[in-house]
Amino acid sequence: MKISIIQAPLFWENPEVNRNYFAAKIQNIPEDSLLIVLPEMFSSGFTMNPGEVAEPMDGTTVNWMKQTATEKNCAITGSLVIKEDGNFYNRLLFVFPNGDVEHYDKRHLFSLAGEHKTYTSGGTERLVVNYLGWRICPLICYDLRFPVYSRNNDDYDLLIYVANWPQVRILAWDTLLKARAIENMSYVIGVNRIGDDVNHNFYSGHSQVLDYLGNALVEPLEKEVVFSVQLDKELMLANRNKLGFLRDRDKFNLL
Repeated sequence: MKISIIQAPLFWENPEVNRNYFAAKIQNIPEDSLLIVLPEMFSSGFTMNPGEVAEPMDGTTVNWMKQTATEKNCAITGSLVIKEDGNFYNRLLFVFPNGDVEHYDKRHLFSLAGEHKTYTSGGTERLVVNYLGWRICPLICYDLRFPVYSRNNDDYDLLIYVANWPQVRILAWDTLLKARAIENMSYVIGVNRIGDDVNHNFYSGHSQVLDYLGNALVEPLEKEVVFSVQLDKELMLANRNKLGFLRDRDKFNLL
């Protein structure tokens, strides 16, 4: 499966400008790409002012994602601020080419920035999407620091993290992405933003793709870039079966 990733600057609390930016980038993505991955809060940046940018599930950005997926005949995923039942969510949407949508609400809210005071956690239910024979587990930024939650119970083939992860802690991003790939015998994709925000955070990107042994298929990048990579599920499954590491995992339940 070919996947395309967009590492981009984000325009602060300006969904229209961000949509237009990504729309232009997506036009140049290869026609055989089957999934496009955008960063966390791609329509606004990592804002703690959700009332300024929040949308309902039938809002403009969600409809833009549906239209884009249909026109490109590929899936698209990324997170944005959603308001539902009076609550704000940092919600990742996985939009299928036919316009169907599955979603995941960020479980681990970033308390250092006060995200837990503003947004509602998604609880303990993670999402595993079935798409073109692939089982995909999409998570959001701070979730990366909690390996129990991302643990592969042999129920996914690809782990995706979308993020606004600042330069000051980028070593942790690089290290933990590699650890998640190795320990879970899974492809791992990390998509981060670049540039500055109004809170004086600087983002250096380091979007990357790792295979199930922790090898870099795409090295960490620090510039504005769109790149595509081909993943081989059968090769991954053959290595999983040969090495058998997941069969030896401890048994426990997430409460």
